Amino acid sequence: SQIAAGNRLPAAGTVFLSLADRDKEAGIDVARALVELGFAIAATEGTASYVEQRGVPVAIRVNKVGQQGDGTSADPVELIASGKIGLVVNTPRGRGPRADGRHIRAEALVRQVPCLTTLAAARAAVAGIAELSRSQPGVRSLQEHHAAAGHGRGPSTGADR
Repeated sequence: SQIAAGNRLPAAGTVFLSLADRDKEAGIDVARALVELGFAIAATEGTASYVEQRGVPVAIRVNKVGQQGDGTSADPVELIASGKIGLVVNTPRGRGPRADGRHIRAEALVRQVPCLTTLAAARAAVAGIAELSRSQPGVRSLQEHHAAAGHGRGPSTGADR
């Protein structure tokens, strides 16, 4: 779906990951799969701590939008603007995170970085990236697709009328 919408999912690089508390447990599988595919994870403090405690490495700890850090960390908007982020997975919840998410999504749109806001979309993207790493998509007609899947109709026997 991302390719059809004109977005190319990255094959490598860094993913910005910021999960709402309700999504953290289910998001571990997404984070782990991204690392297994060779991606580095950049995450906000809460998400970074959660995934690291479950064995998923975080390469970059990211400040919240507009948060003044120790000078060594950027916020997600700055990282996206600098070209260091190739995919955004941000599932905001609440007024503050939603406002942050708006800034993150706006910068991702400007920089043409795919931005996923639900775990369902993240799972689908990870599955797509994994599939693209194994084979490149091709184009075939609907008839060819059905014939390859064994759904083609053979000669009519009259019994199906």
